[in-house]
Amino acid sequence: MLSISPTLSFSGYATQQYYFVGLACTNHFLVVGMGNDHYICHATLLPTHSLSAEPPAWGWFFTSTLCGFLISVVVNVLVFSVPFCASNRINHFFCDISPVIKLGCTDTNQKEMVIFFLSILVLLVPFVLIFISYVFIVSTILKISSVEGQHKAFATCASHLTVVIVHYGCASFIYLRPTSLYSSDKDRLVAVTYTVITPLLNPLVYTLRNKAGKTSLRKVLSRYLFAKTLRMS
Repeated sequence: MLSISPTLSFSGYATQQYYFVGLACTNHFLVVGMGNDHYICHATLLPTHSLSAEPPAWGWFFTSTLCGFLISVVVNVLVFSVPFCASNRINHFFCDISPVIKLGCTDTNQKEMVIFFLSILVLLVPFVLIFISYVFIVSTILKISSVEGQHKAFATCASHLTVVIVHYGCASFIYLRPTSLYSSDKDRLVAVTYTVITPLLNPLVYTLRNKAGKTSLRKVLSRYLFAKTLRMS
């Protein structure tokens, strides 16, 4: 994206799509794990403890990564086994699935159907599981005796749920539909939302709203400014 040249090699496109799909799938599975383990409201609902010390968290992380990149391998094989004979111009700002499949010169219905079912597995199933987890989270919040505690918990969960809905909604609009309905201009605009905007909101939702996260950030910035002042003097 930062290159002056607008061209990308075939292997470069395949590599970029592999990592994009793999990391995207991993992200979707990790969000499910966070919701089910009540990490969303960890600061307000659960006793303070080290998340990094929990074996289930690391187990889910490695499982999500493995599943995400296995799905990416399947998608890459399906997409790049298509014979291409049309234009080599891709009207998109990154290597996505639909833009390259449209360049194929053979019937891709079966491949698109497999990708569609994989999209359901990656998008729809996690979203349903997250929704179920929020039912339990809300029931837990309602058990808090303090009204202030309830408001704080609901505020934390509401911000995360908003990002989840926007992210999964936009991604579902792109991947849970036939390739024949692909619209380059509209899809590029929607793609910006789930590839740029919602990831940028993640630090705000997961860390900066957390009191401990704010304290850690202040310490890091203080050390950096102090060290910079010493070098200048």
